[in-house]
Amino acid sequence: MRTKLYTIIAATALAVPAFGENIVLTADSCRTLAVANSETLRKASNNTRRAELDKEIAFTAYLPDFSATAAAIYMVEDADMMGTKLSMKGTYLAGVSLTQPLYAGGRIRAANRLGKIGMESAKESERKERMQVIANADNAYWSYVAVLKKVDLLESYALQMDTLFAQTEKSVSAEMATSNDLLRIETKRSEIAYQLQKAKNGAELCRLALCSVTGLDFGTGILPADSEISVAMPGSLTDDISQRPELVLLQKQIEAREEQVKMARADILPTVGLSAGYLYLGNIKMKGVFDAGNGVMAPFTNTMNDGYTTALATVSIPIFHWGEGRKKVKQARIDVDNARLEMEENSRLMKIEVRQAIQNVTDSHNMISTAELGMRQADESLRVMRRKYDVQMCTLTDLLDAQSQWQQARSNYIEAQSQFKIYESEYYRVTGIEKWRDAVV
Repeated sequence: MRTKLYTIIAATALAVPAFGENIVLTADSCRTLAVANSETLRKASNNTRRAELDKEIAFTAYLPDFSATAAAIYMVEDADMMGTKLSMKGTYLAGVSLTQPLYAGGRIRAANRLGKIGMESAKESERKERMQVIANADNAYWSYVAVLKKVDLLESYALQMDTLFAQTEKSVSAEMATSNDLLRIETKRSEIAYQLQKAKNGAELCRLALCSVTGLDFGTGILPADSEISVAMPGSLTDDISQRPELVLLQKQIEAREEQVKMARADILPTVGLSAGYLYLGNIKMKGVFDAGNGVMAPFTNTMNDGYTTALATVSIPIFHWGEGRKKVKQARIDVDNARLEMEENSRLMKIEVRQAIQNVTDSHNMISTAELGMRQADESLRVMRRKYDVQMCTLTDLLDAQSQWQQARSNYIEAQSQFKIYESEYYRVTGIEKWRDAVV
């Protein structure tokens, strides 16, 4: 039995991988790494930049449009115009024009407001992703801290059983204990070795998850700086969701739908524009005859090279197209109504989510107090049972039960503390409060 136990312990030691590099992480540095290395957040940042460019593009509709044209013409046959031959072999033209929209039914203004709304929405989406990344980093970090503390706890528990085994082994030699007592302790040691192996496997999985979140190489060994989990209840827990990015995005969606109504209405309103330009024609050759007087017809040739300045004002008024424009306006108004309904529905769900988060934070804080009391009671119970067992005033079963309760009470305390930290981070996410923004660089 002892040989088998040593085999289990050796296997446990071999299961711990050797890391090429060890780094120490705090909760803040973990958040910083997660924010810096999140592909999702980088894509959100790109989308923000793209929305800024869309806004800049929309603004250019206010500005005049400059264009230039050039063409070369070669007509194989000359044209006959009332006895005059018009030759356009190698004729060319070139010109520039400027077009300025004066009124487009409000389309340009609505498009610019849509561009601004799109940019603001992209920034809120980026903030939402940032808060989610931080919440994921906190979850991974505190889960890793908790499982490492449970590994330490089980190792301490295993040392207790080793000490008890050595004491009982001497008692068996002195015929003060039975071999059955020794067998029961061996069984308990095997159970603890199994639990320790599971805990170390869990620690390895948590380390990999933390490497994934922070963008570290999977071969990196991580040592949490928070060997002790400090817990402090937030000063006030609010159910206000006005700062939550998801709510702001729903509000922006309504604003965008309202601008779409104006865009649809612009299709049935007049448009006014002004354009000016300059056109130059060159190498147009004319050949013919003219009456020189006294019945004499004289030949002539002429090459025309000349430029022209143009100005044009346009007004376009939609008159009738079977009510298409008005129906599009009605459709756009329905979209606005649906966006409002969607915000009302999701607002209720978000308020429920916030209330649940507040309840989780409150309950987990209370559980810490309960677990701390249970831990103190388990410590005292184990101390008393050890003294009684040393003077043979209690059975081995009583001592083993006390040790098991001691281990379970400390495990509950670790779990309650780490769960509080995770719930606290989730509370800040669902309320939109950026508590750690200044700490994350």
